[in-house]
Amino acid sequence: MKRIQDKLTENKKILSIYFSAGFPSLNDTKSLIENLEKNQVDMIEIGLPFSDPLADGPVIQKSSTQALKNGMTTTLLFEQLKDVRKTVEIPLLIMGYFNPMLQFGIEAFLKKCKEVGIDGLIIPDLPLEIYLSDYKELFDKHAIALVFLITPQTSEERVRLIDYNSNSFIYMVSSSSVTGSKDQFDENKLAYFERIAAMNLKNPQMIGFGISNRTTFQQATKHQKGAIIGSSFIEFISQNEIDHISDFIQNIL
Repeated sequence: MKRIQDKLTENKKILSIYFSAGFPSLNDTKSLIENLEKNQVDMIEIGLPFSDPLADGPVIQKSSTQALKNGMTTTLLFEQLKDVRKTVEIPLLIMGYFNPMLQFGIEAFLKKCKEVGIDGLIIPDLPLEIYLSDYKELFDKHAIALVFLITPQTSEERVRLIDYNSNSFIYMVSSSSVTGSKDQFDENKLAYFERIAAMNLKNPQMIGFGISNRTTFQQATKHQKGAIIGSSFIEFISQNEIDHISDFIQNIL
C-alpha cells in the first residue's frame, strides 16, 4: 500500500498499464512487468484472468480467455511473482473479479499478495458495503489497498463515501460501458473529469477505460493524477515483441 501512496505524492502525472497475466504467453508476466518499469511506467495492474469478465471489453476478454487457455491460474500467478520485488520497485496491483479470490480464500489471497509484494487490489464486483462489513479488517491486517471504481453515473454522495473509505486512489471509469480504446474523449466525459476534480476529494483519481494515445492521456490527466491503459496495450503486445514496449510508451508520454 505504501508504494502506491508514495508514488501518488510524486510531482508528475501517473501512467499505469494493465495487462492480463499469462498473455500473450503463459510465462510473460514477469518480463512484462520488468520491461514496463524500465520504460517509465509508474504503476502496473496485473489482470487475474476470469472466465466471465463482465466489465471488460472484447480485447481484454480475448486476452483473458487466451491466458486461461495458456494455463494461467491464481496459484501460478503468485509463483511467477514470488521474486518480482528483487528487480521491480514500482507499485503493483492485481485487478480481478471476486470469484477466483473467494475460491482461493480471501485471507490466503491477501497473505500471498503481501508475500510477493502486491500493493493493492481492484475488484470491480466487490461492493463497498461488503468490503466494509466482511473484509476491511483483513485488508488492513495485510496492508493491501482496495481501489474502488466510480462512473459518470455515481452520485456525489456515493463518490464521497468511497473517498472517505479509500486509502490510495479512486479509479474513475471514463464511461459506463465496458473497457476499450478511443481516439479522444467527448465533451460529456471531459465535463465529468472536471466535475470530480471540483469535488476536492482527499484521494487522487486515476482515469481508466478509453485511454489509447497521447491525446487521451493528456485529456485524462489534465484534472486527475493519472491514467490507466489496458486494451490498447494488450493489442500492442499481441502484435509486437515485449522488447518493443518502448515504442508504445513513447506514443503516450
